Amino acid sequence: MGVVLGNIIAIYRRELQSYFVSPLAYAIAGVFWLLSGLFFVLILMGPEGILQTVAAFDLQAQQFPVPPIDVPYEFVRAFLDRIGWLLLFILPVLSMGLYAEERKRGTLELLATSPVTNWAVAVGKLLGVLTFFTTIMMPLLALETVALSASNPPMTPAIPLLGHLALILLAAAILSLGMFISSLTDSTILSAVLTFALILLLLFLDLIAKNIGGFVGEALGHLSLLKHYNTLVQGIFDTSSLILFASYIILGIFLTAQSIDALRFQRS
Repeated sequence: MGVVLGNIIAIYRRELQSYFVSPLAYAIAGVFWLLSGLFFVLILMGPEGILQTVAAFDLQAQQFPVPPIDVPYEFVRAFLDRIGWLLLFILPVLSMGLYAEERKRGTLELLATSPVTNWAVAVGKLLGVLTFFTTIMMPLLALETVALSASNPPMTPAIPLLGHLALILLAAAILSLGMFISSLTDSTILSAVLTFALILLLLFLDLIAKNIGGFVGEALGHLSLLKHYNTLVQGIFDTSSLILFASYIILGIFLTAQSIDALRFQRS
């Protein structure tokens, strides 16, 4: 067990270091920060932002009763909703080189035939890219903290914490499946496109399920990433949502390990 853990840590450090010296990774982080900051400003102070909406409600409240708006909750929910959609474009680019680059450089065969288990390699790589994503999320978390600190009465931390847990779980699920697709090809562009298509399908399964209806439609609806992400972002602690995200993460790792096992079999 200690050997396997040591292998995972070694792969994790190698993968994480590769992101912090990659110009592409910094470019992705820059685009992510730019778009996230734009969403942040528009949601708060845009023409149809929360502050403008609250001001309009205050004017209406002077004439007739209007139900109050939970501004911090609406801000967190709206912001995490936009970030969730942004991940659809950012994460396939982050995951596209996890194994495809190894194929290009010819080092995938070395990994496949090394004493390190394929599971350890897959877990280490996934933890590395997920840590990099979590790192680039930190400045946004600081922005949210500043904005929410001005709320009166203060917002309970449980809701934003659950929302950000949902964001990390969604990212881990997407990256895990993207890692599997990356293990199938040596083309990073093809890997990113296929990951984007797969995640788009999984996000919209709920809409597809509603059109199908019946038992099959209900079963498909439970597999929707978007449905379970929205559940957690709304502050609803649902164990079925946690189980679904964990299932996607484990599935991606399992399929990746099997893909590399197939390569090892071909080389033997």
